[in-house]
Amino acid sequence: MTSDTATAIPARPRAIPTPPDRVGTFSSLRIHNFRIFVASQIVSNSGAWTQRVAQDWLVLTLTGSPAAVGITTALQFAPSILFSMIGGLAADRVDKRRILLTTQTTLAACSAVLATLCLLGVVQYWQVLVLAFATGTAAAFDNPTRQAFVHDMVGVRHLGNAVSINSAVFQIGALIGPAVSAVLIAAVGIGYSFAANALSFGVVVVALLVIDKARLFRTPVPVRRRGQVRSALQEIRRRPELRWPIVLAGVCGFVTANFPVVLVAYTKEMSFGPGGYGLLTCSLAAGSLIGALVSARRPHTRLRHLTALALAIAATLLVTALMPGTVALCLAFVVTGTACMPFGITANTSTQLAAGDDMRGRVMGVYMLAVLGAAGAGGPAIGYLVELIGARGGLAACGLMILVVTIFAILRLSRASGTSVTRLARLALNQIRSPRALRSRPAQSC
Repeated sequence: MTSDTATAIPARPRAIPTPPDRVGTFSSLRIHNFRIFVASQIVSNSGAWTQRVAQDWLVLTLTGSPAAVGITTALQFAPSILFSMIGGLAADRVDKRRILLTTQTTLAACSAVLATLCLLGVVQYWQVLVLAFATGTAAAFDNPTRQAFVHDMVGVRHLGNAVSINSAVFQIGALIGPAVSAVLIAAVGIGYSFAANALSFGVVVVALLVIDKARLFRTPVPVRRRGQVRSALQEIRRRPELRWPIVLAGVCGFVTANFPVVLVAYTKEMSFGPGGYGLLTCSLAAGSLIGALVSARRPHTRLRHLTALALAIAATLLVTALMPGTVALCLAFVVTGTACMPFGITANTSTQLAAGDDMRGRVMGVYMLAVLGAAGAGGPAIGYLVELIGARGGLAACGLMILVVTIFAILRLSRASGTSVTRLARLALNQIRSPRALRSRPAQSC
């Protein structure tokens, strides 16, 4: 454990530190602070999904327009696209725990105000838009800080496992939250869904207050100077171990963050109805949960493993597009979710480890900008695509897009490292099958 203050900033690593080859599925939960944090995140993520469903239903009730739902969602994403890099810089300069206390309190206040407006029966659409923008602004600072704070709680050794556990918790929330929201809306009214989310943020605030600061892995604070955001961008462009995880995460996020658009198109084309849509959504979430738990035992960070996972996503999308019937389609989406989650975890972990302590917040700000920006752009683009060529054609086109970009990345990495594409593929497959085979190899960027 490092000291609370640092007198010098260590040089950034030129290669990604190598975590343990294999760890227990829940090994990071042995760490006191992270265990408290994860418990609060189960409640908070469930609350966030509760509000997400309620907000969409509220806007649809107020306006009767699905387009208005899309506008509200876009307005909530917009601040993250605008301010994520500033949020990342704040995470490097300011105590992360203090930032999270501020953002979580702000998010709780936004939910409480919306709950009050609904319970009083005076809510209007423009008020929902204002609160959506305020929520997105707080999230723009919360997201990169929360990502970097995981490192402060667990250190390098357990970072991959901790990111996996966080992703599993998110999927648990995706399973619990919508069901809770549906029950609350039907039983007592939509306002109570927002009230439940406000209370869930209170649980996180309490957890942050009781975290033992003495057990945190402190990171050095960079000296304040002009151009720190620009220097982070230059570092990302210069180093392939930073650049390609962010690029691939953005490309895959363009598709995976907008799976609901594809699922809605499948529901319409195959006349599944609301129950069928729920079944497809649960299949994808179940696969994602399985993938997160599997990744917890295999915390790889090398670029060759990341590109292999991206190829796996492309392959599962292409296969899923060919599946006939409800059962085959649901099973295919389980496999798709299982492939997507390890990719996201590996991209997140490798980016954090390669960034170095002195600019982790800024790099994660760029990472979140790429992922959220791609997600925001992907919604209307994929929506238009599935309207034009159908759900199956759209899913296949998305798989081909990921395949082309990943092959391009592999060719560039092969040229930069002087390693043949065949050898890179063989190393990636060997690492997926048996990570112990590479235990004696030094850490490498590709």
